[in-house]
Amino acid sequence: MGRIATLLMSPVEALIAARGILFPWVPVFLGLGIGIWFSLRWEPGGISYALCLVLFIAAVGVRLRGPEPLHPFAIAVACMLLGGLAAGYRAYSLTAPILGFRFYGAVEGRIVLIDRSQSDKIRLTLDQVILENTPPQRTPERVRVSLHGVQDYLTPEPGQRVMATAHLAALDGPVEPDGFDFRRIAFFDRLGAVGYTRAPVLLLEPPAPGAQQINRLRNQIRQAVQARIPGEAGSVSAALMTGDRAGISQSTTEALRASNLSHLLAISGLHMGLLAGFVFAALRYGLALVPVLALRINTKKTAAVVALIAGFVYLLLSGGSVATERAYVMVAVMLGAVLFDRRALSLRSVAMAATVLLLAQPETLLEPGFQMSFAATIALVAGYGALRGRGQPHRMPFWVAPVFTLVFTSLIAGLATAPIAAAHFNRIAGYGLIANFLAVPLMGTAVMPAAVFAALAAPFGLEALPLWVMEQGTRWILGVAHWVASWQGAQRAVPTPPWMVLPILSFGFLWLVLWRGPVRLWGLAPMVASFGLWVMAERPIMLLTADAGLLGLKEAGPRALSAERRSGFAAGQWLENDGDLSDQAQAALRFGAEGSDSNRPFLLGGLEGVILRGKEAEAQANALCDRVDLVIVSAYLEDPPRGRCHLIDRTLLDKTGALAVRKQGGHLVVEPTQRAQRLWSPKEPVAPWLLPNPGAATLLSQREAQ
Repeated sequence: MGRIATLLMSPVEALIAARGILFPWVPVFLGLGIGIWFSLRWEPGGISYALCLVLFIAAVGVRLRGPEPLHPFAIAVACMLLGGLAAGYRAYSLTAPILGFRFYGAVEGRIVLIDRSQSDKIRLTLDQVILENTPPQRTPERVRVSLHGVQDYLTPEPGQRVMATAHLAALDGPVEPDGFDFRRIAFFDRLGAVGYTRAPVLLLEPPAPGAQQINRLRNQIRQAVQARIPGEAGSVSAALMTGDRAGISQSTTEALRASNLSHLLAISGLHMGLLAGFVFAALRYGLALVPVLALRINTKKTAAVVALIAGFVYLLLSGGSVATERAYVMVAVMLGAVLFDRRALSLRSVAMAATVLLLAQPETLLEPGFQMSFAATIALVAGYGALRGRGQPHRMPFWVAPVFTLVFTSLIAGLATAPIAAAHFNRIAGYGLIANFLAVPLMGTAVMPAAVFAALAAPFGLEALPLWVMEQGTRWILGVAHWVASWQGAQRAVPTPPWMVLPILSFGFLWLVLWRGPVRLWGLAPMVASFGLWVMAERPIMLLTADAGLLGLKEAGPRALSAERRSGFAAGQWLENDGDLSDQAQAALRFGAEGSDSNRPFLLGGLEGVILRGKEAEAQANALCDRVDLVIVSAYLEDPPRGRCHLIDRTLLDKTGALAVRKQGGHLVVEPTQRAQRLWSPKEPVAPWLLPNPGAATLLSQREAQ
C-alpha cells in the first residue's frame, strides 16, 4: 500500500515542486473552459452560470485555505470555470437583433467600415441602421452590403450616412455539419444581416463633425498613400499602414496566400512588433548618443514608454481589429516587462497576454489568427530558449547571425503554424519558407521603418522619400509573392480534419513546450495521434445545401457537384474541405450528363436518388417516390408524396440546415447542420437519422425493375 500511495502522490509532488513555472498553464485552462462553452449544444441559462460561479468561488477558497497538494487542481478548475463565465458574459453583452426574414427595400445607415467581398466588390458595413417598414426592435445593429452594378454616385467614406435599395438576410449557417459557422463570427461582431444592392448608393449626409474621426483619418491616409504610390503597391502600402484593404485586388490576395505571405497583410504581431521594436531601438540608441540625456534618464524605460504609445496610436489607426488588439496586448506585456525589469519575451509574458485576451474576448480562441500567432510566439520563445548556451546568434560571425536568425525564425514559426493554417484554410504553401526568406527581411528593414518615417514627416510635407522607399520594398514583396505563387506545386490542398484534431494537437504541443524534464516528451503522443486522426478521417459521401440547390457526391473519387454555377460559395467550401483544388465547373463534369437541371438522378451508397428543381418538382416527386429511394426537392411541398421514398424538401431543410450523409457501420447516417441551439443559432437542434438500408433498397429496386 505504501508503494501505491507513493506512486499516486508523485505527480502531485511534481506539481507542487513546479508551482513556480505553472503560470503559463493558466490561459490553457481558461481556453479549455471557453472551448467547452462554445461546444455546448444548448445555451446555458442563469442556473448554470450561478452554479459555475459558486464552484469558482469554492475553487478559489480551496486555493486560499485548502491543503497545498490541492492548489494546482483548484487553480485549474477555477480557470476553466472562469473561462466559461467570461464567454457567457461576453456573449450576452453583445446580443443584438438578428434579421429574422429576407428583406428587400430601402436601407439607411452610417458607413463604419469599407472593405472588399470575395467577389472583389466594394462592401460597406453600416451602423445606426434604418430598414424600411421594419420596427427598431427587429432592426440589426449593423448590416453589411456589397455594391454591385454602377456605383458612380458616391465615393464611400467612413461617417457618411447613405441609402440604397438592397437585399438583406441573416447569415446562413455552416455549409456542412461541424463546418465554419459564420453566424457565430457575425454575432460577436454585432452584424445582424448581410446582402447586396444593384441600385446606386446615395449620400444622405456627409460625415458629422467629430464622427468616425479615426476611420476617416484611416481613409484619408489610404487615399493619400495610393495617390503617391500607384497600383497594387499603393493599396498594399496603405493596408500595411492603416489595415484598410479595400484597394487590394483578389488576384494579389490569392498570390500572397499561395506564397504564404498573406500574414503580411494582417496588422498583427509582425507589424506591431516591427513598429514597436523599431521605435524602441531607434529612441534608445538615439538617446544614448546624447550624453546629457543618457546620464540623467533611463533610456531603456523611456524608449519602452514611447514605443508603447506608438503601438497604441498604430492600434487606433489600423481600425482596432481583433488581430491588432491581440498584437498590441502582447507588445504591451513585453514592454511592461521592460519597465519592471523583467525579461521582455518569455513564456510567462506570452501567457499573460493570452490571459488578458481570452478574458476580454473569449471568442478569439476559435479564430485562426489567435491560434497561429500564439503558436508561433510560443514556439519561437521555446526554440530560442533551447538554443541558450548552444549556438546563439550573437556568438556567430556577424554575417552568419542574421541569416541564421531569419532561417531559424521562419522554420520554427512555419512548423508551428502550418498545421493550424492547413486545418483552417486547407492549404499548404509548398515554398512559403523561400518566400518569407526573400520578403520578410525587407519588411523589417525597409517597409515598416519607412512607414514610421513617412508618418513623422507627413505633417511637414516631407513624406515623399520614405514613401518611395516603402514603394520599392512593397513592389519587391509583391513580385516575390507572384513569382513564388506561379511555381509548380506552390499550393497543396489538404482535407479538413475532424474537430477534435486541433485541440489534441494543441494540448500535445503545449505539454511539450510548457512542461519540464523528460516527462515533456509525453506531448509527442497526442501530437502523433492527432495527425493519425487527420489522415484516417473520411469526408461525407453526400452534401446538400440548405436550399437543396446543390448536391455533392463523393464515394470512390473526388466530389461530383450537381450544378455548374449554383451555390458557388458552398461549392467552393466543400471542395476546399475535401482538399480538392478543382473549381465548381470541373467538379460538375464529374456528375455526368444524365438527366436535366430540373431532374438529376444519382446513386448514393446503393440507394437510387433524384434531385428535383423547378415548377414541375412537386408533380415529379409524386411520380418518382415509388420508384426511387431518395427524393430531394428544391421547393416547399404542400402535399408531400406518399410512397416508399425518403423525402427531403425545403420544409425539412429549413429546420435542419445543410445536410451531410456519412457511412457508419453499414448504415447511411444523415447529419443536420442545425445541431445546437445557441444565441447565434436560435433554431431547435435536430438529431441525426438513418436512411434506409442500402442493401435492402437496392434489392427492392431490382425486384421492381424485373
